[in-house]
Amino acid sequence: MKVMEYAMSAHRSLAIHREVNVRREEYLDLMTFKRPGKVFFKEVFGPLVGLRDEWKAQGATEDELSWKAFRFRQAGTHGLGVNTSWRGVDQSALIEETSEHLVYRDARGILQKIFKKSSSLPLPLEHPVHDRASWERIKERYADHPERNARLDPALIERKRNDGLVITAGIPGAYDEVRVLCGNELAAVLPYEEPELLEDMLKTIFDTAYAVLDRATLVAPIDMLVTHEDMAGKGGPMWGPTQVDAFLRPHYRRCWDLVKSRGARLFFIDSDGDCRPILRNLVEAGINLFSPCEPAAGMDVVALREKYGRA
Repeated sequence: MKVMEYAMSAHRSLAIHREVNVRREEYLDLMTFKRPGKVFFKEVFGPLVGLRDEWKAQGATEDELSWKAFRFRQAGTHGLGVNTSWRGVDQSALIEETSEHLVYRDARGILQKIFKKSSSLPLPLEHPVHDRASWERIKERYADHPERNARLDPALIERKRNDGLVITAGIPGAYDEVRVLCGNELAAVLPYEEPELLEDMLKTIFDTAYAVLDRATLVAPIDMLVTHEDMAGKGGPMWGPTQVDAFLRPHYRRCWDLVKSRGARLFFIDSDGDCRPILRNLVEAGINLFSPCEPAAGMDVVALREKYGRA
């Protein structure tokens, strides 16, 4: 078993039954206000660690334990099969294992710790980028290469679309990718202390993402562009409106304008926390689908819908 699969095995064992019962056309039309319809209802992550055992002890059936018994209403997706992010030799390695946790290096060589008995993201212990010199050492991992499109199969994408699946492609998060490489503290201060380094990182990353999408969507258009940020907590975002406009928005807008011109209808961002101070800026960058909206962080879906409408 590969290190990453082993590190995440306790969490992946909690996978729930997912039945696709909303076709692509209905999903895209409802999400873009083209026609009214029944609302969607889905579970993203499955049960927390320990919940399945607790339910089983209380007499839950197998269908309840797999969540097959619950009436979710959700679309299915299929990825384009291209790589717009890190490219390089898998550096995964298990460093330490106890009854409580695992310490391991992920595919990029980033040292991480994950706890076995709780549902949580891995805790990064060290990062590969500290300054200009360390960025230059890994910069080639984000260079464009024909291999990034090697797994793209236009005929397969067409079959999946005809089967009713939403075709997706991902790009790195502008803040998220920098956070992964540098850590939260350095990612937060780079716009102020080393803006030239930050812009070089983002230009390198997104020039490649754009080139990959440009080649791919000429032969296999997508429905939804996807990015992951996790750029906020309950106290607000790690980058403010000024930083989002200066460093994130141009790169998002460029990628979105490209795929939108070739048929994409949704640009989905995943970020936790209170993103209200930058939500308008994200909308102007092209985002038209946001999740999760955490009530504890002030992200009231009713209030957000009233404010942003169909923006």
